[in-house]
Amino acid sequence: MVDWAQMRDCWFEVDRVPELLERVERGDVADAWKELGWRLVLEHDLVSPASFAALPRLVCLAPRSAEARALAGEILERAAGHHGCDDLLADCAGAIAQFREVLNRHLRSRPTDYLVSFRALLSAEAEYHWAADLGEFKDDFYPLACPHCGAEVTIAIGDYGRYSAIRDWDMGDVERRDLRPAAADRLTGTGRWMHETAVRDGQEVLADGISYLFGDAECPGCASVFNVAEEYTSANRPVMR
Repeated sequence: MVDWAQMRDCWFEVDRVPELLERVERGDVADAWKELGWRLVLEHDLVSPASFAALPRLVCLAPRSAEARALAGEILERAAGHHGCDDLLADCAGAIAQFREVLNRHLRSRPTDYLVSFRALLSAEAEYHWAADLGEFKDDFYPLACPHCGAEVTIAIGDYGRYSAIRDWDMGDVERRDLRPAAADRLTGTGRWMHETAVRDGQEVLADGISYLFGDAECPGCASVFNVAEEYTSANRPVMR
């Protein structure tokens, strides 16, 4: 049983979150999800004890609620942060495992909120940097430093092209080099799992974008070749305590 008197939310209050959870559970959702969202996930990636205390109840709502899936995913996306709630997070292990099952079933149905739920699944799998940054590959940019010369390289994957470039604020992306996508049978680990899931669910654009994201890029500065995902992960994966 949760002692809500000890579970402050992001606004340092203890009474509103349990009341709002009861409202959404009985279907009284007018403005309740909006308030619940900013009480459980504040700007600057802040979460609170109430965020993790609420997670199991959000997971129970997730099979039938897009709002619950999105909010649970946002909370988990911040699980690697300095929230001071490690014990509460550990207590959510069962709920997180259940959430993964719910999301996998939901994704197989090819829902309209596919990307949101896919990112939530990434957060449930502790792939926090991809959960935060993965886009729909329409207008996506991934900035990183060349591991060989240190040049600031922009990786573009979208309708406008798939390339590495040096970004000039007056001229735009210059010195473009085509990205080299990874063949499906050469993918391993997280990239393979992400690609196979997208292919399984008929998400062709997402699967194609992932093949480029986990492929290779040429640095326009020194012409060295590096793996995009490896460098982006190295620069952006949260440091686990």
